[in-house]
Amino acid sequence: GAELVIVSVPQKSVPLLAHDLFASRAPGAPIVDTGNYYPDRDGRIEAIEGGMIECRWVERQIGWPVVKAFNTIYFAHLRDLGRPKGLEGRIALPVSGDDPATKRLVMEVVEALGFDAVDAGGLDESWREEPGTPSYGADLDAERLRRALAEAVRLRPPKGTVR
Repeated sequence: GAELVIVSVPQKSVPLLAHDLFASRAPGAPIVDTGNYYPDRDGRIEAIEGGMIECRWVERQIGWPVVKAFNTIYFAHLRDLGRPKGLEGRIALPVSGDDPATKRLVMEVVEALGFDAVDAGGLDESWREEPGTPSYGADLDAERLRRALAEAVRLRPPKGTVR
């Protein structure tokens, strides 16, 4: 009956999650993927190395759609740096998802935790917030985050692209 589910485990552990883990959540409840792929930690995941978007890989593993959020901020900053809306220095976090309703719910949670939520587009654009991009770990305000997302360069070629 959960109204929101957050998956925050190393990528290598996603396939180990119980197959029916998400089936009993409330209808339409978002599943938030907070993870990032780190080959040194997770081992080599061929689909991601081949260009699959990280959260698309997570979706395939768990069998449910996800919303990507909370993956660009250091955990201690998430815990300690939330600020009231309108206060100078408020950090913005990108939120990517394909379903507008679930993305909106996750954005409301981001805002309630003291961060500005920036709509970062659909999941196929979520590579813009992965490790190695300008938004990753940068603690930017909303305007600068939008600029960083726009300036990102894809580190892995899209799946099927010859290197």
